[in-house]
Amino acid sequence: MARVHETAIVDRRAELADDVVVGPYAIVEAGVILGQGCVLHTHAVVRGPATVGSRSVVHPFAVVGGEPQAKRHAEGPACIQVGVGNVFREHVTVHGGTEGRATHIGDNNLFMVGSHVAHDAAIGSHCVFANAVQLAGHVVVEDWVTFGGLGGVAQYVRIGESAFVAAAAACERDVPPFVVVQGDRARVRGLNVVGLRRRGVPESHIAALRHAVHALWLAPRAGATRAEAERALEGHDDPYVRRLLSSLRQERA
Repeated sequence: MARVHETAIVDRRAELADDVVVGPYAIVEAGVILGQGCVLHTHAVVRGPATVGSRSVVHPFAVVGGEPQAKRHAEGPACIQVGVGNVFREHVTVHGGTEGRATHIGDNNLFMVGSHVAHDAAIGSHCVFANAVQLAGHVVVEDWVTFGGLGGVAQYVRIGESAFVAAAAACERDVPPFVVVQGDRARVRGLNVVGLRRRGVPESHIAALRHAVHALWLAPRAGATRAEAERALEGHDDPYVRRLLSSLRQERA
């Protein structure tokens, strides 16, 4: 049987795996499904309908699920789907989707204190969101992205895989994969070498990406154009460089 503290409130219509732990004064609403090994600390709240994958942890005063902050949200469930191994630290908020859609979160993400995921967002896996990162509605964050504290992302913006969004960066346009962005407004400053190495990307691919990033964003400041750099890189044999170029074409589409 799940271990539920006597002061916790768990709706009888919620589904808890056998080894789930629900701490003092935590709340689990109807329509919530908690997978194996989930832990809700004191005063944690999970609002339905929500599916939370195994080994996920919700810390005090975090709220996972619930109605979105959206004026156009029609009547109906605000769903959220969370993968395995996610950690939601204190005061994190994650809102459900609008118009019958769901907010999606992948696997093994860390949401630090006070970070926020708005309605209809789609978060990949292995991401880190430092304190007070704010994601607006319909944002897409691909795998292996890291945010510094106080970073912000506007509605419908996509953050590419293995990007690093520096502290207090304000992203109002799509962020390409593999790069470091910084500033208000956030602009490419270089290659996310540290993140790529931590991910286990071989040095040969990192070197190819370093050349591509320099050609696309640093060399143009010396007189070359971005279009010329892209044409020069077309047909590159490195798969990471091809992924980078593909993201730029999608951004223009």
